Amino acid sequence: MKNKKEIIKYLFFGVATTFVNWFFYTLLVHFAAFQLTVGNIIAWVISVVFAFVSNKIWVFESRSWQPRLIFREGMTFLAARLVSGIVDMAGVPLLFHLGLDYPLFGIEAFAAKVSVSVFVVISNYFFSKFFIFGSKNK
Repeated sequence: MKNKKEIIKYLFFGVATTFVNWFFYTLLVHFAAFQLTVGNIIAWVISVVFAFVSNKIWVFESRSWQPRLIFREGMTFLAARLVSGIVDMAGVPLLFHLGLDYPLFGIEAFAAKVSVSVFVVISNYFFSKFFIFGSKNK
């Protein structure tokens, strides 16, 4: 039951993180006319900070605030998110150029962005569950 609850919380905050990413991506690319890659990088950074806080506190309930542990969790989280961030950064333009190039909701490359985001949310759960916020951190 605990695992099911954790997955539900992760999905909730994973979706929330994804929407944070999409919101800032849309704001920067569509409304502020940032170049696609620049807007994507800024949106990614903002969403990683949101994801770390929500995962630590509410999803995996890592209760310790010892500086050494926070540093380790933060660096491991950042490394994992860099890997999935590279997938995001490479995946959106790749899918765009492979034909997933139609706009969604009037936003360029948003169909590619949605597709990559689904993969990123799933892979980030496994990184967080097994490598970052394991039971030894509670």
